[in-house]
Amino acid sequence: MTETLHIQGTVEHILFRNEANGYLVLELNASGTLITVTGEIGEADEGEVLSLWGKYVTHPRYGEQFQAEACEHKLPSTSADIERYLLSGVIKGIGKTLASKIVNAFGDQTLEIIEHEPERLMEIRGMSKAKCREIVSEAKHIFALKSVMSYFETFGIKARYAMRAFRLWGTECRDTVEKNPYLLCQEAVGMDFLNVENYAHDLRIPKDAYCRVSAGIVYILQYNAANDGHTCLPLDRLAQKAVEFLEINESLFYQYYQQAKEEDLIAEYILNHREFVYLPEYFFAERYIAERIQLLRRYHPPEAEQKPDYEAMIAEAEQNSGMHYAALQKQAILSAMTEGMLILTGGPGTGKTTTLNAIISCFQKQNQEVLIAAPTGRAAQRISDLTGYPAKTIHRLLEVQFDAAGLQKFVHDENNPLSCDVIIIDEMSMVDVLLFSSLLRALRADCKLILVGDSDQLPSVGAGSLLEHLLESKCMPVVTLKEIFRQAQQSCIVMNAHKIVSGEMPDLFRKDNDFFFFHRPKYEGVSELLIDLTCRRLPKAYSCSVMKEIQIICPSKQGPIGTVQLNKDLQARLNPPDVQKPQFKSPVYDFRVGDKVMQTKNNYDLIWVKDDENGKGIFNGDIGKILSVNRKQGEAVIDFDGRKTIYPLTMTEQLDLAYAITVHKSQGSEFDIVIMPLLGKLEKLTYRNLFYTAVTRAKKMMILIGTPEKVGEMVRNNPKKRRFSCLEFMLREEDKPFASDNPETV
Repeated sequence: MTETLHIQGTVEHILFRNEANGYLVLELNASGTLITVTGEIGEADEGEVLSLWGKYVTHPRYGEQFQAEACEHKLPSTSADIERYLLSGVIKGIGKTLASKIVNAFGDQTLEIIEHEPERLMEIRGMSKAKCREIVSEAKHIFALKSVMSYFETFGIKARYAMRAFRLWGTECRDTVEKNPYLLCQEAVGMDFLNVENYAHDLRIPKDAYCRVSAGIVYILQYNAANDGHTCLPLDRLAQKAVEFLEINESLFYQYYQQAKEEDLIAEYILNHREFVYLPEYFFAERYIAERIQLLRRYHPPEAEQKPDYEAMIAEAEQNSGMHYAALQKQAILSAMTEGMLILTGGPGTGKTTTLNAIISCFQKQNQEVLIAAPTGRAAQRISDLTGYPAKTIHRLLEVQFDAAGLQKFVHDENNPLSCDVIIIDEMSMVDVLLFSSLLRALRADCKLILVGDSDQLPSVGAGSLLEHLLESKCMPVVTLKEIFRQAQQSCIVMNAHKIVSGEMPDLFRKDNDFFFFHRPKYEGVSELLIDLTCRRLPKAYSCSVMKEIQIICPSKQGPIGTVQLNKDLQARLNPPDVQKPQFKSPVYDFRVGDKVMQTKNNYDLIWVKDDENGKGIFNGDIGKILSVNRKQGEAVIDFDGRKTIYPLTMTEQLDLAYAITVHKSQGSEFDIVIMPLLGKLEKLTYRNLFYTAVTRAKKMMILIGTPEKVGEMVRNNPKKRRFSCLEFMLREEDKPFASDNPETV
């Protein structure tokens, strides 16, 4: 285990600063030796003294650096250091001349006088009262922030949380969080409940304190939403989990539960005489979806003077496309024209894209503005490629911005709706309730809504089972395309996908088509076969690009054939270390120039450039390539499908290598060639819709490596793991008035 080392010195130069999270790259003068230091140090300025704990790391290009894990800030104590500190611009209003005058007057006591006897600044020749007030006001802010950061540092709380807390509560920050440390769990600060527990323990907050129990209830709901997709939990189940997790008795739980409900920390919904408990944002999202769908159902646009001849329009679209539409396709096109909303579903090869193209064509014939969107960048690019019409991510369509507390909101909402007559959302199985609620808020009442998806695929990563509930509630018209067209019948990928979703065994032994199976009963040799196929055999046989056309998809991250190990193995073969290739580290991987990478979280701040277009946001599932790395500047340039972004190295925890990705991360994407290893127990990941989702990611070739027994196990295992949600019941309510007590919608 690496020994934790301690160094102390004066900050000479700030090389890189990320104000959002306090990450710094700086040069520290430690007894005459300049040391490059990196880490989440927080606010620091030239001339300031830092006491640091961490370890030395060696980079092949930039040499030895000290990676700080903990930091204690100390204001400079000598006249020379104090003058440098003031010259750094830390206190606005103090320039070079004034800094020299102040330090000459007060010497080593300068900072103590500014903090405790600021009126003495009037002793400086030429100092006006207004200038003195300006300096004192700014200095109070600086000293208060330094004090708060030093305080939090003693409890091991990272600088980014200290800075966020100070932005919220200012000079009252310490008193506020000492009374209720669990305030640090709120979204604007973002500390994890389990980490706050350690701080609360140091403050001797009792286990049965209301602030702890209420925060614990919220944490349990958050955890179940993020990890299991539940938008709510039955009260009895929540009580059981809370009593066990928080180590409290049941009567105390119910007492504090009522109080938390009264304070609107949680929301309750009664369904069939059973209480379901929500976080407020999920409750308002599900209820708004139900209310807005009902409003769309009741909305009848004014009658046109001349009713369009829809049958003629469909016939014209059919003639222009050179295709013969099946009965269900015509039904879908007509429903899209005549209804306010429509769900279009169907498996591969059933003509969804053909139908969608006809729908778009008919709307454009009527001079109606059509917008197309999808949950991810790759899904948007895919539907754009298939239809020939531009598409955006839902987030880009709604335009993300942030409020004063740094929390996300959208530019387009009820007060600023999207300018379109029709909106089409593809890959609806990936859309969660929070995002769909935000989308509905941004639509005019007369905007037609067309949802396209495949309900047999994996549900959304976010909470809820939105598409499933929309279908089961029968709240809007649905057309399910079932006929597999003749051309698609020639593809084993398509036919096997339909077999899988029907619970039938796919044909594993044909060798003359686009679906191949390699029988490997043991782990030994699987990795070698997979790497050889990816790096040598397939590129040689089909002249395909390893980076762009071949994708390994795995059920799991873990194990010898999980994504983590396979990514390391493939990187070693495809992009080995080289002194000419700068690299940087994450908790899991070493990244270097040329690597294929994936963004694993939505990041709305990253600015990208594509040709003459600028934009913001790189999203979960976006795949890119590292073009360059500048360690000194603390950044890399990554190309995400043509969108080039300067990527801060402070955010490496949001990046994964992408030579191999999980099935969940592949949703919404298609790849020319997909290779999938299937071995091992994988109890939680051996189920049908995961297998089906993986197979339907392949456009030209699907390769399975494993055993027929494992394939059969996945096909047979079709668990109906229900996510807790009341949305379906809300959608079924026929005569519910359109009203909301959500303050944001009043």
